[in-house]
Amino acid sequence: MTSLAVGLFIPLLGTMLGSAFVFFMKDEMSPRLQKTLLGFASGVMVAASVWSLLIPAIDMEAKAGPWAVAPAAVGFLLGMAFLLFIDELTPHLHIGTNTPEGPRSKLSRTAMLALAVTIHNLPEGMAVGVVFAGAEQGMAGISLASAVAVSLGIAIQNVPEGAIISMPMRAEGNSKWSSFLLGCISGMVEPIGALLVVLLASMMTPVLPYMLAFAAGAMFYVVVEELIPEASEGKHSNLSTIGFAIGFVLMMVLDVVMG
Repeated sequence: MTSLAVGLFIPLLGTMLGSAFVFFMKDEMSPRLQKTLLGFASGVMVAASVWSLLIPAIDMEAKAGPWAVAPAAVGFLLGMAFLLFIDELTPHLHIGTNTPEGPRSKLSRTAMLALAVTIHNLPEGMAVGVVFAGAEQGMAGISLASAVAVSLGIAIQNVPEGAIISMPMRAEGNSKWSSFLLGCISGMVEPIGALLVVLLASMMTPVLPYMLAFAAGAMFYVVVEELIPEASEGKHSNLSTIGFAIGFVLMMVLDVVMG
């Protein structure tokens, strides 16, 4: 139980550390650094989705032969659809843009920026929760070490992500402390979402392969819909490609070595 509690909160610590950068950096993050960090976060999320979520989901159904891929395929598409649904229903504003998405709202820019980040962090919390649920239940292909690897990988990508969140908050006119706290609060959805998934998985063990793939689909949605477009537009997109490669390899190595 202790390892579960620690594992669920490790990603939040990464977000808090990254959000603290607002105290040490200039009011605005350089475009080069932001592109690199966005690419890095994308790489970590894609690698975690493949090695830690989709492959274990398929391995759990190995006895089904060619149909072993069915739960992974269905769960992945449902995860994509779920994030699309949340994205359409929630008023939010992506970093670096001036056009809100979702239904019309009178919320402030700061609130809509925070909502965008919350949507982003939700699938990461789900991913951590579902791999720990699998490890706790002794499911094939998921060990406690591999669950910790996912938690560490998400925490590592949350460090630059926390900075990407808090710095624009500061640029919007918030104080450094307010920007730091908003960054931390945006990360709270991860341990909360992770805990809910753990509780749900413990009651619905047969659907665990679907839940693993569901989390992977949700993470892929964030990468394809938000991170890669933001990292690729304008100048310095080559830096985001380099960041993606580093993040992908780091997460892959973490999962294989610790798994």
